[in-house]
Amino acid sequence: MTQRPLDRLIRPRTIAVFGGREARRVIEQCDLMGFAGEIWPVHPTQESVLGRRCYRSVAELPDAPDAAFVGVNRTLTVQIVRELSAKGAGGAVCYASGFSEAVSELADGAELQQALVEAAGDMPIVGPNCYGMINGLDGALLWPDQHGIVRTERGVAILTQSSNIAINLSMQRRGLPISYLMTAGNQAQIGLSDLARAVLEDPRVTAVGLHIEGFGDIRSLEALAARARELKKPVIALKVGKSEQAQHAAISHTASLAGSDAVAEAVLHRLGIGRVTTLPELIETLKLLHVAGPLESNAISSMSCSGGEASLMADAAVGLNIEFRALKAEQLTALRASLGQMVTLSNPLDYHTFVWGDLTRQTEAFSAMFAGGYALNLLVLDFPREDRCDGADWMITVAAVAAAAKQTGARAGILATLPENMPEAIAQQLIETGIVPLCGISEALAAADIASRIADAWKRPQPLPLLNTPSDAGEMETLSEAAAKAELAAVGLIVPHGKTAATASEAADCAEQLGFPVALKALGVEHKSEVGAVKLNLWDRNAIIDAAEGMARVAHGFLVERMIERPLAELIVGAVRDPVVGLTLTVGAGGILVELLEDSIVLPLPVTKAEVLDRISRLKVRKLIEGYRGGAGTNIEMVADAVVSAAEYVVKNAARLEELDINPLMVLPESRGVVAADALIRRRS
Repeated sequence: MTQRPLDRLIRPRTIAVFGGREARRVIEQCDLMGFAGEIWPVHPTQESVLGRRCYRSVAELPDAPDAAFVGVNRTLTVQIVRELSAKGAGGAVCYASGFSEAVSELADGAELQQALVEAAGDMPIVGPNCYGMINGLDGALLWPDQHGIVRTERGVAILTQSSNIAINLSMQRRGLPISYLMTAGNQAQIGLSDLARAVLEDPRVTAVGLHIEGFGDIRSLEALAARARELKKPVIALKVGKSEQAQHAAISHTASLAGSDAVAEAVLHRLGIGRVTTLPELIETLKLLHVAGPLESNAISSMSCSGGEASLMADAAVGLNIEFRALKAEQLTALRASLGQMVTLSNPLDYHTFVWGDLTRQTEAFSAMFAGGYALNLLVLDFPREDRCDGADWMITVAAVAAAAKQTGARAGILATLPENMPEAIAQQLIETGIVPLCGISEALAAADIASRIADAWKRPQPLPLLNTPSDAGEMETLSEAAAKAELAAVGLIVPHGKTAATASEAADCAEQLGFPVALKALGVEHKSEVGAVKLNLWDRNAIIDAAEGMARVAHGFLVERMIERPLAELIVGAVRDPVVGLTLTVGAGGILVELLEDSIVLPLPVTKAEVLDRISRLKVRKLIEGYRGGAGTNIEMVADAVVSAAEYVVKNAARLEELDINPLMVLPESRGVVAADALIRRRS
């Protein structure tokens, strides 16, 4: 069924409201925001609401409304939505709860939600269990409560699955202009990404921020990322679900699967969606993107009139993809001329107070720094309390930053270390002059990191569509190690030379044919080392027979393999099925380092060799692979080739495969290859 466009719903000229108290509040909020369209209250007994005629039913409405707020009980909601759809309404917000998000409390929750979707037909509905939306550009609201949004001519859109978080964000006093604030509820029909794509098309929207509890429709998220790239409008996400508690809350609260956090991180990276970790980071990153857009590099400069602040800036960048690039020679000359001999010239720079209150010298100093080709130039400046202090000198510094930015054409931001030290009026004034007002050192640097990563992502080729192949419903089977390795060898992975045997004597014969030393493994055992089902470095026939007889009680035959030389590094390559994304590949430090280093990356599938190289180059174990402290090394491209082969196997067998585990994948010195020393494959028969 082709769905009606969302334009009428999110930018309505006529609004119908259904219900009592909540419906009245919607009208109140529209009036407070100066909504210029018509509002039609619908109530079975009231004659008027806030000076407007009250209609008895959908049938009495003068026309099909562009948007409707349905604030009645859950069963009546279904009936009204059906009538609105039949009348040709542009869409509706369904406020009531008690649908699929409440299946643990209400046995008919899922059934009623399905009835709601069927009643809507091709009419878009947002929710249920949803507060609605605020259009701060046109003053149109489907919102039954107070909020902090003010009218704006352009700004960012914020979308969340949580109504309370939406309210909290609306109350921010950090100067962020919000064009749309939307909640999606349990996304019975319209998902968060669908709403985001709709607001993205509004030329007055500069960036989009998402608060995500569960991904929902992954194809819609891909479409959002692709459209954002086309329009050059960045999208960032606060994705919850790192903790077990958060994942449980997401399932119970929004009726959506949170999935693995590592997979979520990888998917967002692949799609070029920046990820923030806190609500303050969300606000500060949106501010940066609204004013400056994605940053062309990770090189930034910092100036402050305090060595303590300079040190805080430097420390806060540790662990981030941020570079305080050294000053250029021409900068040193200009900075020395403006700041004098007492200042140590560096980046971050403590420019002392010698030029404090001097517009000309501050402009000269700031211009010298801004001329260094940095993607973003930050000036640390905490404004004084307005009720006790005179801030005239601080405004001289603001004027100097503005003059330097205009003179050099550089991107500039003024950073208050404490949010309360950036007055909202000053933040709004800075935005009007093209300067980014930022609050909090860690939040500002995180924003710069994310903004540069988005620019990097847009420079890469458009990613392939995610695999997301559903699993077959057959019986689960586990392949023997020999069979698993044979399948991997068929797609290009190197496996040890080996033979299978049924008895201890046959195993000894195989060892003599292969040549000693050998490894002996019991077939049909998944966790061999835990039950003594693997023996290494066996050098003669008797050792083989003794080892085989010792593991005969658990073995369903034997695998005899030539021993592999000592590797440079051991990796683990595995595939598991994520409940939302489907099969993904994990690559990391293997062997005893799996738990010790926690050094791994996730690769959504399918994947290109370039993507594999980019991601595995970030592993800590890379130093061992390429030769640590003068030791032997090998080309990491050989590792990438092996990972690509494993990925190709997963993609080809996606419908049946449930799990792949190659541990260890041994990386040998120089050009002797990358060998899958052990392998486990589970699939549907």
